[in-house]
Amino acid sequence: MTPQTGNSPEQDQRFARTPMKTYSLMELVRGVSPMVEKGPDDTIFSFPMVALLELILLIGTTLVLVIFSLLRDAPLEELANPDVVTNPAKAPWYFMGLQELLLHMHPLLAGIIFPGLVILFLIILPYIDVDKSDAGRWFGTARGPKWVFFTTLYTVVMQTALIIFDEEVGLRGLGAASPLILQVIGPLLFGVLLFGLPALFVRRYHPTRREWMLVLFTIILASAVVLTISGFLFRGPGMHLYAPWNMPGGYNPWSSL
Repeated sequence: MTPQTGNSPEQDQRFARTPMKTYSLMELVRGVSPMVEKGPDDTIFSFPMVALLELILLIGTTLVLVIFSLLRDAPLEELANPDVVTNPAKAPWYFMGLQELLLHMHPLLAGIIFPGLVILFLIILPYIDVDKSDAGRWFGTARGPKWVFFTTLYTVVMQTALIIFDEEVGLRGLGAASPLILQVIGPLLFGVLLFGLPALFVRRYHPTRREWMLVLFTIILASAVVLTISGFLFRGPGMHLYAPWNMPGGYNPWSSL
């Protein structure tokens, strides 16, 4: 096609015949593209398909809660007496992870610094992983499920080992001799170990940014679950570790379920 008179230099260069070009414009034809009104593959309409699924999920969740409330009464106790403190005095389950952290380290670390770092990570996570490929895909990449499994297993073992070590060796009791080392430096070193070993292992396989974020998020989530379960089911009088069925004084956390 010969460029028309009056075209810009960029247009003339685009339509000019040169040995370096591997394409050419043959003709212009009026018509409708076969891609018109065709949506992306493997997608469904948000309304009504997704809306109906969400409605069914809402009704099912409400039904489960209603049935559970009919079968079990709320575990309400007598009026609070400020002269008599319950033993153990536990926080609600959604704060149990923080209360468990308070047993192992300085309150500044357990109540402010570590939770603040986790919240900050969750806030900036969308700005770190900006890749929109594979959006909506479980685990993000093909290696994601395997890395999530091993990261979860590693985190559960490490967190459980810390809890048992603190109970048996007694960091809280030894903290009076050297509180800086046992309540600050010790937990910081454990945090470096908790995040450092998976990072060294994953680094060998040249992970993508999304895989890095997946590993870090898995460590945080698995740690929160382990700490919550430990504080809710295995902490008895004096906030010491007991098997749920061997709690002294008749206390049994299962009775509140």
